[in-house]
Amino acid sequence: MTITISHVQPIIAILAGVLILIAPRLLNYIVAIYLIAVGLIGLGVLKSFT
Repeated sequence: MTITISHVQPIIAILAGVLILIAPRLLNYIVAIYLIAVGLIGLGVLKSFT
């Protein structure tokens, strides 16, 4: 099985959801890291993930 970005995003979403349920204070950091990563991938800076 080849793992592509379409497989990674749901896994990250599940992990983030669990972490937010365990420690709600992590919400700001999780959202910020996700937005930065999506922005860098969208700009083509992180080409290895596309």
